[in-house]
Amino acid sequence: MVNGMRNITAPRAVSLLLAAAGAALFPTAHAAPGDRLEAKVDNRLQQRANGILSLMAYSVVPDLTTSSLSIQEAETGNPGITMSQLGGGFTVSKSLPLYLEGAIAYSRYDPEFVVTQGAETRVVPVKWNTVSATGGIGWDFPIADELVLRPIANFALGYMASDASLANWFVGQRTGYELDFLNDGNLAAAGWGGSLMLDYEHYRPGYEIDVELRYTYIRLESIGGSEAVKGHADAKTANLWARWRAPTGFTALDRPLRYVLEVSHSQFLGSQAGILGFDSLSTLGVGLELDSSKYDIFVTRWRLVARHVMGDNVSGMSLGFAVSF
Repeated sequence: MVNGMRNITAPRAVSLLLAAAGAALFPTAHAAPGDRLEAKVDNRLQQRANGILSLMAYSVVPDLTTSSLSIQEAETGNPGITMSQLGGGFTVSKSLPLYLEGAIAYSRYDPEFVVTQGAETRVVPVKWNTVSATGGIGWDFPIADELVLRPIANFALGYMASDASLANWFVGQRTGYELDFLNDGNLAAAGWGGSLMLDYEHYRPGYEIDVELRYTYIRLESIGGSEAVKGHADAKTANLWARWRAPTGFTALDRPLRYVLEVSHSQFLGSQAGILGFDSLSTLGVGLELDSSKYDIFVTRWRLVARHVMGDNVSGMSLGFAVSF
């Protein structure tokens, strides 16, 4: 499923949370000399490494509400963090109920480091880019008509890199202490865990209903990368998603043109809870579905859905595009 960018405007308090997190990474130039400065910076780098993996936790869990998310400064409109995810899943067949899923994600985090010397204060922008991939293998166990229980084994890989060599040069000039992590630093992470899903599919000629209830846990640990940054995070998300599809009364491509109604709610229970100012997100969506199954092409259905997202301190809109095979 491919989703359009969702722009979330947060109150200033939420946006400043991102800046404060970055600012806490680097103390003032006169805070402590020599080894004390190095120890303090390394300790805060450790905290930021955990924070980065906590942000990555949003991306490694397959979730509609965070598949495309942009947190913006309410006054300037500049994004502090942007996340996008492309993913999907399917069961091979009724006779072989093997379930496979996968997702790839990208995020860009823009914290700010505050460097001071005497009365002079400079804000140093730093760009951290993260890519991740998540896979899952499961099996469908029928427990009632149209209802299956689906345990899934999940695994994930993530990589974060900084493009802030100029910022590191400025910090070195002002303090005489360079942070290896700022100078094209990187952090790689591996994750493992699992999901448990209840999947209900009720299909009739006049309408189709899909409901999924899912809990996912993925443990993220840093691997390799810069010695200065080692971290861990627990991605835990409970999600309820439902969709209704029914004919509009019109036809296209010699098949019924359907309208689509969607609702979803995600509760963040792990390390990612609260770090962007909210513990949950909900979406309401409406759209259209085009049926191309009459023709000999790989894609059988095409959906375009507009969604409204809601959460504590946040709200926004998105335009999502999805296909079925």
